[in-house]
Amino acid sequence: MTRITIRGFDIHKGYLDTSAQTRLIEVLRPVLKSAPLFRPTTTRGQEMSVRMTSAGTHGWVSDRLGYRYEQAHPRGSDWPAIPDEVLDIWRGATGLERMPDSCLVNYYGEGARMGMHQDRDEADFSYPVVSVSLGDDALFRMGNDIRGGKTESVWLNSGDVVVMGGDARLRYHGVDRIRFGSSRLLPKGGRINLTLRVVI
Repeated sequence: MTRITIRGFDIHKGYLDTSAQTRLIEVLRPVLKSAPLFRPTTTRGQEMSVRMTSAGTHGWVSDRLGYRYEQAHPRGSDWPAIPDEVLDIWRGATGLERMPDSCLVNYYGEGARMGMHQDRDEADFSYPVVSVSLGDDALFRMGNDIRGGKTESVWLNSGDVVVMGGDARLRYHGVDRIRFGSSRLLPKGGRINLTLRVVI
C-alpha cells in the first residue's frame, strides 16, 4: 500500500487486496437486494448518470425537494445495516471510535460521472468522509473550497481508499470518467464507490 496526499485528500493506493475486494462485493449483494439501486434526480429534475443506494441508519437521496439524508429507501423500507467488513475499513483508515451513520453505494456504469460537488449535508464536518473504490478505474478530480479554480486529478483503482478530512473535508471533488472494463472485479463491468459518513 502507498499513501499519497493531494490537496489534503489522503489517498491510500492498494489499501484492499484482491481477496478483500472480492469479499466486499459478496457482502454488498444482500445490501443491494434489500435496498435496490435507484437513479436520483437533481433539484432541477435531471437524472444523474450514477445509480445509488445506501446502508446504515441514514441514506442520501436527491430529488426536486433537495439533497438530504432520509431514514428509509425511496420505496419506504429501512436501509440495511452497514456490513462489518465495510466498518473495518472505516476503523482502519480513520482510527475513530465513532462509527459512520451512512454508507452510500454508488454504481458507475459506462459513461457515468459525478460532477464537482461538496459533501456538506452532514451535521458535523469534523468527521471525515471515507471513499472506497471497487471495480473499474475512475479519474478523481480535486478542487478548492469554492467552485472553480485550478484542480488536480488522479486515477483511482480498485482497492484504493480516500480519506477526505481536515482541509479537504469541504473541498470540491468529482469523478470525470471511468475506464469501463478496466477491472474484472464486477462481472458486467463498472465501478462501485462506497462513501462512509457521520451524518448526525
